[in-house]
Amino acid sequence: MSTLYMVATPIGNLKDITLRALEILGSVEVIACEDTRHTLRLLNAHGISKRLISCRSQNEAKAALKVVELLEEGHDVAYASDAGTPGLSDPGAVLVRIVREAGFKILPIPGASALAALQSVSGFGGRTIVFDGFLSPKGGKRRTRLKELLERGETFAVYESPFRVVKLLEDLDTLAPDCEILIGREMTKLYEEFIEGSPADLLQDFKGRSTIKGEFVLLVNGKKKR
Repeated sequence: MSTLYMVATPIGNLKDITLRALEILGSVEVIACEDTRHTLRLLNAHGISKRLISCRSQNEAKAALKVVELLEEGHDVAYASDAGTPGLSDPGAVLVRIVREAGFKILPIPGASALAALQSVSGFGGRTIVFDGFLSPKGGKRRTRLKELLERGETFAVYESPFRVVKLLEDLDTLAPDCEILIGREMTKLYEEFIEGSPADLLQDFKGRSTIKGEFVLLVNGKKKR
């Protein structure tokens, strides 16, 4: 039976890909991807040439039907989002559901994850991490969700853009000024940076920068103090 492989890809450094992922990408007939241009750079870096089809959030359901057709024709297909593990704040869930309903095998090819990478260098203890992806860009909704996350008293992780990270830190400074935060910026890339501190500490840092660039992951130690 034909198989759909959900392949984790690097979050920045193109060398951060598993041997198994390269083997799968090199062996399948077709690769579906969030952005064909992005995936092409990865494939070129590793000397792989394959047929690519677009499967992004805007066309995922339609593209999934094309993937089902390819599987029915006997072709194995791999799926790669732009960075990290598909389905984790990335497209992939709709594709998986439609392919599974069609009766085909789906296998994960694990690898890079921004969430796991940041947790590994955090030093934050506990067994539970709540991952909430990108919060709403609307201030009221963002603050409401932050209150809910903080009330859990557990460590939680969110992704944020450079355009809203200061607003997010301002909200945390208001809601939980004593919380401990670790920020990972541009992880595994040339300007990789890890900054730890209170919301006020981090606000002072970022407000003092002439520009704020890059992709951000924030890990908030939400343990309730006794």
